[in-house]
Amino acid sequence: MAFYSPDGAMDLILGNAIGSLEADGRPGLGAQLSVSWLRYGRSQRQSGVHADTSAAFWQQPVAGAHWNGQRLRYPASVVKLLYLVAAEAWLQRQLIDDGPELRRALADMIRHSSNDATAMVVDLLTGTGSGPELPPGAFERWSEQRQLVNRWFAELGWPEWSGCNACQKTWSDGPYGRERQFYGAELENRNRLSTDLTARLLHGVMAGALVSPAACSRMQELLARSLDPAERAADPENQVDGFIGGGLPEGARLWSKAGWMSQARHDAAYVELPHHQPFLLVAFSEGAALAADEQLLPELTRQLAEACRLREPSITPT
Repeated sequence: MAFYSPDGAMDLILGNAIGSLEADGRPGLGAQLSVSWLRYGRSQRQSGVHADTSAAFWQQPVAGAHWNGQRLRYPASVVKLLYLVAAEAWLQRQLIDDGPELRRALADMIRHSSNDATAMVVDLLTGTGSGPELPPGAFERWSEQRQLVNRWFAELGWPEWSGCNACQKTWSDGPYGRERQFYGAELENRNRLSTDLTARLLHGVMAGALVSPAACSRMQELLARSLDPAERAADPENQVDGFIGGGLPEGARLWSKAGWMSQARHDAAYVELPHHQPFLLVAFSEGAALAADEQLLPELTRQLAEACRLREPSITPT
C-alpha cells in the first residue's frame, strides 16, 4: 500500500495530462514515463517535526496519484538523493566523521551533480574503492560491503523499496575494472528506483522526518534551486531548465534533484508557489527521444501545477 492516499480526481488529471503530451508528438510516452504526484494542504517543510512519533507522521493522510509509480527504472543522478540521506544517517550513527571535505563533496554531488563527488561519498559510505578486477573471494567480500546503503534502506521497512537498488556510482564515461565487474555481465546490477520510492524519500526530507530535523534542514539547503534566469544561465549544471523547474512561474520555490543522460531525463521536486497548494512531483522518462525532450517535464509540471491552483471562493449575493 502506498504511503499516500490515492485521489481519483488527481489520477484523472494526471492521466489526461500524459495523454495530451503523448498526442503532442510523443508516441509511446505512456510506457516510457513514470510519475508520482502528491498534493498538500499546507507547506510540508519540517511538518514532521510536530508529529508525536515517526510512525504518526507516516500515517498522516497525503493525497496523491501515480502513473507507473511502482515501475523500476534506471534513476541516473536522482540516486544521489539516496546517498545524501544515507550520509546524514551514517553521520548520526557516528559511522563516518564529519568535516569540510565531506560537506564539500555532498554539496557538489547535489548542487552540481558531480560524479567525482558521488564516487567519494559512495566509497565513504561503504568502505569500498574502485580499481582493477578482483578474484572471486575478494570480489564477493567487496560486493557485500558495497550493499551497505541497500541494507539500510531495506531496514526502513518501506514497501516502496521492494526491488530497488542503490549500490552503484554514477559515471561520465562508464565503469571500469571491479566497478564494471559489479554491474554484471548483462548490467543486471544497475541502480534502479521507482518514482513512488523517490517521492517517499523526498517527502520525508522536506518534512524533517528522515534521520533528524537538523539533517533534513541541511539536505533541504542543498536541494534548494534558484529560478532566477541569470543564475540559471550561469550554472553549467543547470537542473531547472528542461526539468520540473522549467515549468514553474516567477515566485515559485523549488527543492529538487534531477538526472539526465543519453537515455533518461528525470527529476524529483518539491514546489511551493503563491496561490497554489504545495506539491511534490517525481517524473522518470526513458529513451533517447525523451532524454532529448526539454519540453516534456516543464509542460507536465505546468499542467499539474494548474491543478494545484487555489480557486477564489465564489460570492453569493445577499
